[in-house]
Amino acid sequence: MDRFKAARNTGILGILWNIFLLTIKITIGIISGSQAMIADSANSLGDIFASLMTIIGNKISSEPKDDNHNFGHGKAEYIFSLLISLSMILVAFKLLFDSALSLFNKEKFIFSWTLVIVCIITITIKFFLYLYTNKLAKKYNNILISSSSKDHRNDCIVTTFTLFSILMSLANIYWFDGIVGIGISLWICFTGVKIFIESFNILMDSSIDEKTKTSILNLAKTYKEIKKVDKFSSAPVGYQYFITLTIFVDGNMNTTKSHNLADNLEKKICKMEKIYGAIVHVEPF
Repeated sequence: MDRFKAARNTGILGILWNIFLLTIKITIGIISGSQAMIADSANSLGDIFASLMTIIGNKISSEPKDDNHNFGHGKAEYIFSLLISLSMILVAFKLLFDSALSLFNKEKFIFSWTLVIVCIITITIKFFLYLYTNKLAKKYNNILISSSSKDHRNDCIVTTFTLFSILMSLANIYWFDGIVGIGISLWICFTGVKIFIESFNILMDSSIDEKTKTSILNLAKTYKEIKKVDKFSSAPVGYQYFITLTIFVDGNMNTTKSHNLADNLEKKICKMEKIYGAIVHVEPF
């Protein structure tokens, strides 16, 4: 399975399971009047949208390079993850308002063991989805899969607190339901902001991480013919980076030998996991 097929499968699984969870959550939430459960159901609705964005973004980013897009369509991953983050933030603010309103109005809900069962089902499904997507995210370094993985993990935590608020109603402690609704809203917003920052940084052509940069420079130092390395720059191409750098060699070295040296270094750099391509310029030392 390649990284694009993995992202597509993640999106399809997310849509199917979240439609199921949304249906039971919203039904039981409205019947019981539990603001925490309603907030949780809205979170599932956001998850469906996120999964849909994962499928669309993955489809576009998997397209090969063409005359209009010389470096491929990889940045589509980050554009659509940006859309996911914005939708999460908008949903969070709406839930924050509704939960705060229910807290101040001291609204109560009808306890039901069905609420407890729904929470347990949600936690179980989301936990296994998290394990599955987290494994794929690490394997393929895909921000769309990573966003889904984080979302599933967050849902496990959020629904656990929802379960606590429902159980506390047995002791007639209803205010905790509104507090949990507010907590869920803030958690969704926090996650959305983190994804937004990560996607924004890539779209603004942030540089490659220092560890990989150091590895490339150390690789260049293994060539005794290279006297100096300068003008290192990097630009993101989807989940990978395009590297340019200048090497300085003995001014008496013939053109063929110096270019063969640069070509050899380029090939070795391109074998690195995060590298899309590399251009090595040659200058006399």
